Amino acid sequence: MLIKSSTTLRNDYGAISDLAHKEAEPIYITKNGEGDVVVMSVEAFERREELFRLKANLAAAERLRMAGHEGVSLEESRARLEKLYV
Repeated sequence: MLIKSSTTLRNDYGAISDLAHKEAEPIYITKNGEGDVVVMSVEAFERREELFRLKANLAAAERLRMAGHEGVSLEESRARLEKLYV
């Protein structure tokens, strides 16, 4: 976990930006010794958001499966894709 003070952010934004890009993880910024905000590179944020979307889609599919929905076989999926892309 990366933790920096708001003073560091204010006085040396470039170092915080470089660290965010280098580490590709959130940096927790404190104010008066307490957690205040989190900063991260745009790339790391977008990867994180995509992972959240994927997990949500997988959870929704699992809920449907548990509710008894049959879904689509591999052969049916392949046929649908071939119809679209061939």
